[in-house]
Amino acid sequence: MADLIPLFGFVFFGLFSPGPNVILLTTSGARFGFRPTLPHILGVALGVGIIAGIVGLGLGAILAAFPSLTIALKVIACGWILWMAYNLWRADPAKRKTGKDRPFTFIEAILFQWVNPKIWAVALSATAYVAAFSPIGQATHLALTFSTINLGVCLFWTWAGTLLSLLLNNPSAWRIFMQIMAVALAGFSMAVFL
Repeated sequence: MADLIPLFGFVFFGLFSPGPNVILLTTSGARFGFRPTLPHILGVALGVGIIAGIVGLGLGAILAAFPSLTIALKVIACGWILWMAYNLWRADPAKRKTGKDRPFTFIEAILFQWVNPKIWAVALSATAYVAAFSPIGQATHLALTFSTINLGVCLFWTWAGTLLSLLLNNPSAWRIFMQIMAVALAGFSMAVFL
């Protein structure tokens, strides 16, 4: 277990730092509250664990062997993240009160991890910490570590967003907040090509 402490630290800092999940969960906590965002939180935690486990099984090596597959994944990721940023930019603060707007579902949150470039980058880098294990051991350690740590990270950022909503007490404050989050998310879509 002591051998895995560096992995835990790396994964914590990799997932806690701002990225698409942090932006989306903070925004969701602010827009919809903590409880309605729970399916999103759980979907992110599970989805991140699935990606990390698959990387541990060798998908990272496949991506490295087929650069065209990596480019296709990056284009899809960039497009999806830009689409979400666009929707945040034009989000209407009044819609959150009418029920016409909603947080991610559990399944949407899981699926988003497949095009989340930050998760792929952190998972691929984390394989160095479990190289001594068999592929099944790598997959298990990475999946459990990523899911467990990310659950705490998701809970924190969603709660922070919920607290932030107390400061957003008028429509123009909401609009500015949503546009700042949209710009940040769009910035991450470009980082996929770095």
